[in-house]
Amino acid sequence: MVAEFKDLNYWALILGGSSGLGLATARKLAKHGMNIIIIHRDRRSEIPDIEEAFEDIRNSGVRLESFNVDAVQKEKRGDLIKEITNILGEEGKIRTLVHSIAKGNLKPMSGNGPFLENIDFQITIDAMALSLYDWTEAVYQAGLFAKDARVVSFTSEGNKKAWENYAAVSAAKVVLEAITRSMALEFARYGIRANCIQAGVTVTRSFQMIPGNETLRMHALKHNPFKRLTVPNDVANVVYLLSKDEASWITGTIIPVNGGEHLK
Repeated sequence: MVAEFKDLNYWALILGGSSGLGLATARKLAKHGMNIIIIHRDRRSEIPDIEEAFEDIRNSGVRLESFNVDAVQKEKRGDLIKEITNILGEEGKIRTLVHSIAKGNLKPMSGNGPFLENIDFQITIDAMALSLYDWTEAVYQAGLFAKDARVVSFTSEGNKKAWENYAAVSAAKVVLEAITRSMALEFARYGIRANCIQAGVTVTRSFQMIPGNETLRMHALKHNPFKRLTVPNDVANVVYLLSKDEASWITGTIIPVNGGEHLK
């Protein structure tokens, strides 16, 4: 395997990298020589398993630093930027910023039990969409991006399809994509490329929290030309491709990574 990022002092900053797509991306980029910073928010009981996974990545021969902090909070973000600046030192730069924050409200829009309220939309959109801009702007203002940098976030078919209990997350995905397009336009002058990956149905911890996820899973298997679901490594592979020099002319796009699941 070619470690093309080795010795370039490139770093990937992954927001939400302790499981699922974020962790798979960390593993993939590390194998190709990129150093990793992961910001995640997990319960204390989960930390031993997470640290074991992080140590496995360190064994790839790269540096990995992690923070178990809520990346959405403004005051925490400022402190983290200072910490990251110290970690990078004078030579290190962030080549790839990956947004994989999954913090949303999965409630119905009506019914006898708890249903979506305005505040649920606000919390979900702030965490799963607006924080992408907040972090990109903060990293840029701190001068931490490489001259040729990549911003990648994860969307879903919920950006245009209605699923029960998914309204708040669906709204967040639409906002995420709109922000990505605008960042691609306005940050291009600073060498920053921004793209969304629209992953197919992927069985992650976040996906399993969606009510009725089994129906979505079976529908995807039925319609996928390859008759399998997307796995986190499929998505991580594309983040890696977008991080390569050869992908510098790709920006402002929504890239389906689903094995053709969207075709039928």
